[in-house]
Amino acid sequence: MSKLHKQIVRFMKHITPLIFSAVLFCSCGTSRPIVNSSDAVTTNNDTVITQSLFNDKASTVSEENIQKILSGTYKLPEQLRVAIVRLEPTAQVKRYYWNYASDEQYLKTQQSYLDQFAEKFKQSPRVTKFSIIPDLLISKTPTFTNIREAAVRMQADIVVIYTISSDLYSKYKFFSKPDIKAFATTQLIVLDVKTGLIPFSTIVTKDYLSQKKKEELDNAEAATRIQNEAVVLTINEIGQKIAGFLTDK
Repeated sequence: MSKLHKQIVRFMKHITPLIFSAVLFCSCGTSRPIVNSSDAVTTNNDTVITQSLFNDKASTVSEENIQKILSGTYKLPEQLRVAIVRLEPTAQVKRYYWNYASDEQYLKTQQSYLDQFAEKFKQSPRVTKFSIIPDLLISKTPTFTNIREAAVRMQADIVVIYTISSDLYSKYKFFSKPDIKAFATTQLIVLDVKTGLIPFSTIVTKDYLSQKKKEELDNAEAATRIQNEAVVLTINEIGQKIAGFLTDK
């Protein structure tokens, strides 16, 4: 055997155990049990988020109370003293005035809407008292806190807050009366005065299409009537929802 051949054999004897150990180590290090991703989520408690992880300094409700509210149950009182308040954006009020011949007509129309809501609630045998929160008790920029405190002063169990917005357009036709179509959107919420919770809320949008009647002086008068009709449609539908809410709760 040559000298070179003996050196190669000697080298292989030393390197073989090292190669075997390296292979064994790699096989142990890369081997992993097969786990379904969904099982990892459900079995690892660290992935289950049970409260907010955001530091919201502007929040008016503590994290502890948020957990209590979301985990708790609510029951509407059997006997209800109801207060109601209307909120209207300043821009919307101006738009209303443009469509009415006088301030008196506008105010009477708004009062009629309020009276219709009152009738819807009074139809429920659970309502023992109904009152209107006067503007004197509501700030120019009302908040839920302001409205709630006003309702407390009037000894109301729930306060109904609503807002109405509407608009219209005319489609003129040659040699015939124009079609006037109005849209109205009414938003309404019920605020529980004792808890501050809102057990009921709804938004209803309706439209109404008509033409000027013979007894109406001009299209502006017709437009006012048609706009009112659209609003009344939203109030009637909300009235049905209110009846169901007071029955179910």
